[in-house]
Amino acid sequence: MRDFFEEQLKALRVRSLDRHLREICSAQGAEIETGGRRLVNFSSNNYLSLANDPRLREAALAAIGEFGVGGGASRLISGTQSPHLRLEGALAKWKGTEAALCFSSGYAAALGTIPALVTKGDVILLDKLCHASLIDGAKLSGAILRVFPHNDLGKLEGHLQWSHGEHAGKRILIVTESVFSMDGDRAPLRELIELKKRFGGLLLLDEAHAVGVIGPNGRGLAAAENLNKHVDVQMGTLSKALGTSGGYICSSRNLIDWLINRARSFIYSTAPPPAIVAAALAAVDFLASPEGEERRLLLWKRIRLMQEFLPRSELNKTSSDAYSAIFPWIVGDEQAALDLASALQSEGFLVPAIRYPTVAKGSARLRITVTAAHQDDQIRALCEAIKRLSAKL
Repeated sequence: MRDFFEEQLKALRVRSLDRHLREICSAQGAEIETGGRRLVNFSSNNYLSLANDPRLREAALAAIGEFGVGGGASRLISGTQSPHLRLEGALAKWKGTEAALCFSSGYAAALGTIPALVTKGDVILLDKLCHASLIDGAKLSGAILRVFPHNDLGKLEGHLQWSHGEHAGKRILIVTESVFSMDGDRAPLRELIELKKRFGGLLLLDEAHAVGVIGPNGRGLAAAENLNKHVDVQMGTLSKALGTSGGYICSSRNLIDWLINRARSFIYSTAPPPAIVAAALAAVDFLASPEGEERRLLLWKRIRLMQEFLPRSELNKTSSDAYSAIFPWIVGDEQAALDLASALQSEGFLVPAIRYPTVAKGSARLRITVTAAHQDDQIRALCEAIKRLSAKL
């Protein structure tokens, strides 16, 4: 057994695809400490810099004082505590839906929800660049899975016509993301809704990288385009812009009640710790406030600055309008991406190299994320270093 895994690891190393854990010795922020060095952190999804915010820390400490540390049991046994219900009520109100349900992670939300919505004989139509959790949830459901090229409405329409004809009477579920995690672009939401209505399908929209960033008070792409009522299932995470941990589903009361009875990752998991839930509630309350909106608008100032200063190349042609807080710097070769990330780290920047299988072979990249806590001079310095080191390497 040991020799088998040794050979497998060697094969990964030869292709520059092996991965290693990096110890962070500080709280998450625009700067972090690792390996005895202080680095400017352009790797985190902590878009609004809430992961170490005093409001969230105080809410978590207060909840520990009242409810202790662990949930003690699954939500259906005795694990549903007052903070869970308060958070779900706040999420539903914030997202403009009838109800919400929280999971221990965004991954668990996908794995529990998709198999509860569709089953054998039904059809799932999935964008090619969807997150691994959505892919795994689709496979776990047993439904017929068809993948359409990224944001290709024509191909999706063809799949819908096929599904409607070959699997008449079966449920059709379209799965996509608001903002795609490795490219930072958005889904054509209005057109997707038009297609799902025409063919009588359901739409699951993962707002993980849009929540806190896009739309009024960071309520996501559906809210930004005033399409909340037309998205059947809004999925999201508490672990990115909201600065805590966990996932959620926002939808109709009936659908949420169905998940409580059928989502296996919810039914068979211990309830999320009340301290984390209380901190997430503090984050939602903050985002719904004028101060929270001010923080979001500050983030967009940083995003536009990055858009202005990030150099262009044949591989990295960016639009005049930024789509999100995610900026991919395409390198192509896996080892070249690692070399550039290492060179940037030597100059004081933490920017991860993203490689296959997270992205397609030959499309390795640096994934740059901007947060509200970054300073203008940090963004300028990073962009200058990328330009200089890319030319050199």
